[in-house]
Amino acid sequence: MKNHVVSLSAVAIAAAVFAGGAACVPAAMAADASPAPMPLGLQAGALRTPADNPITTDKVELGKLLFFDTRLSKDGTINCATCHAPEFGFAEPRKVSTGIGGAQGGRNAPTAINSGFSFFQFWDGRAPNLEEQAKGPIANPIEMGHTLEDATKAIASVPGYKPLFKAAFGDETVTTDRIAQAIASFERTLLSGNSAWDRFAVGHDESALSDSAKRGLRLFEGKAKCSLCHAGFSLSDGIFHNLGVGMAAAEPDLGRFKVTGQPADKGAFKTPTLRDISKTAPYMHDGSQATLEEVVDFYNKGGEANPTLDVKVVKLDLSAQDKADLVAFMKSLDGDWKFARPTASPK
Repeated sequence: MKNHVVSLSAVAIAAAVFAGGAACVPAAMAADASPAPMPLGLQAGALRTPADNPITTDKVELGKLLFFDTRLSKDGTINCATCHAPEFGFAEPRKVSTGIGGAQGGRNAPTAINSGFSFFQFWDGRAPNLEEQAKGPIANPIEMGHTLEDATKAIASVPGYKPLFKAAFGDETVTTDRIAQAIASFERTLLSGNSAWDRFAVGHDESALSDSAKRGLRLFEGKAKCSLCHAGFSLSDGIFHNLGVGMAAAEPDLGRFKVTGQPADKGAFKTPTLRDISKTAPYMHDGSQATLEEVVDFYNKGGEANPTLDVKVVKLDLSAQDKADLVAFMKSLDGDWKFARPTASPK
């Protein structure tokens, strides 16, 4: 699917959606609206939007409602926000995700914040875009547990959705692809920037970071080697690395290898963004590290030895002060967004 630079103000729509409700959204926003600046620190030209799914206000509002609609799950108990909770940075607050009937997966759902900038979706990168990612949990038997066909029928049976699909797509027809396109459009508005780090690095405000965070930034870019993978404005290189997490298990999760079949990809997972990282505990693909302090300790020891450990993962010899400063810097990466859940679903 070909992608292009988003041609309207995703951030203008995002501001309204985060503010909480259709009443806050400009009624006449169109796909050819003139662009507005992204939140400080983000790059508008990097937002990946398929040519066949331009962002519009109506589509985003529809996607927001679908994101929170439990009727997409077989038993009516799970929605996208169950595992991507806005109160926890649109991430999973439990060690691993829990689906219908209390079924548990093996991975911790990553944040949906700034996911529109990513070339790959899911920890293993098996989805090429947010549209395909949106379909995955619906049909996963231990997540939403539905079939795509039956989930689509469930949404199509709700009279209140008919005018919303007409506004978003031109007619009332409900299809799986339209559901996915609407959810993906909403997710592209989940933007986080204007953090203390952005105000310091981009806005040149020396007072934005504490002395400890400034020391942490120097470590992040130097001795601690964090920026070798957590690079650029999104603080992720968007590709896959083996840190050794979980590789000592009898049957480890082999991550990217399950997608590519390449031996070098065994145990490799996508580098997550560090934006809003203080909100998205627990950490790593399996939720095995409860705090940022644990994460720093893990990297400091050089990860976990295994045959495909990434060459960038080495012992760091950080002092206690170094570790504290790194955590202080990571806490400076929280954006200033706010979000309100929908007050009701269509009837």
